[in-house]
Amino acid sequence: MAMRPRQPESEPITPRILLRAYAAGLFPMAEDAGDDALYWFDPKERGVFPLDGLIVSKSLAKTLRAQKFEIRVDHDFNGVLAGCAESRPGRENTWINGTIAQLFGQLFELGFVHTVEAWCNGELVGGLYGLALGGAFFGESMFHRVTDASKVCLAYLVARLRLGGFTLLDAQFITPHLASLGAVEISRDEYRRKLEVALMIHGDFARLDPLAPPEQVLTLVRDGA
Repeated sequence: MAMRPRQPESEPITPRILLRAYAAGLFPMAEDAGDDALYWFDPKERGVFPLDGLIVSKSLAKTLRAQKFEIRVDHDFNGVLAGCAESRPGRENTWINGTIAQLFGQLFELGFVHTVEAWCNGELVGGLYGLALGGAFFGESMFHRVTDASKVCLAYLVARLRLGGFTLLDAQFITPHLASLGAVEISRDEYRRKLEVALMIHGDFARLDPLAPPEQVLTLVRDGA
């Protein structure tokens, strides 16, 4: 379960405050899109993706090799955010409100927030976004409108993080879907130890060529070579 250590902030949250919060192990969420307030979360059990533990099924590897999607990086932040905030079966309400959209938009402009996007026939059909600090990447949300689009984006993200020297991929909360892809829960104390180490690293999010071929991505995801 998540903790709410304090009530919604009375003072405006700035991008600088948001970065400090993530560096301390906290992250914000809203009740729903119509609520302007944010709540800080610091769960006792934290979801993470071990960067050597992404589960790539045979069907996903086949999709990667088929190059069904054009992968773009940091191309359409607003489109990705809108996709992540869409209502869907089982999640009619979103925790992404206007305040989060504004803050992450500012951090995107400052180079801290990144997207990995799947395009097909000129349309954005899936993607994810998150925040990079040092050698930590804080995954915020992902979406798909075409089967496997978000999974392909996740594989490209993990490949990018591994090549760029990152050591931590935060998933915040575990869901059955994330667990099926290799996400695990660790304790708050273990998470903070990993975070402390990651923040001392200079991760290079741009090291992987945006046009990296599928075989390179699969190699990086599977063994990091």
